[in-house]
Amino acid sequence: MINPLLAALFGSQSAAQALLFLQNYGEGHARRIAATFDVPHMAIQRQLRRLEDAGLLVSRKLGNTRVFAWNPRSAVARDLRTFLEAELGRTPPDVAEAYFRQRQRPRRTGKPL
Repeated sequence: MINPLLAALFGSQSAAQALLFLQNYGEGHARRIAATFDVPHMAIQRQLRRLEDAGLLVSRKLGNTRVFAWNPRSAVARDLRTFLEAELGRTPPDVAEAYFRQRQRPRRTGKPL
């Protein structure tokens, strides 16, 4: 799954998962991140709030959903994103396919599968 060294570095597996997800997709909400990694959504929510409080992430409301993204004003976030991008590049192909290659756009109505 996710490199255990990242969990040690970021303090928890859920923090590492949330950061890798955000690096790969740009933004996301807690339930989607939790569903991707099949973990409890409150663990992801707690980490996202903690990272937002630290100034690494920003959030906005989209309907009833709080969507998190990188803080564009944070120099630490820019450096961290470079590190995470390199880590995503080292991810084994089977793990990358399972967690980081999800379809982002809806399918056209009536299009055959």
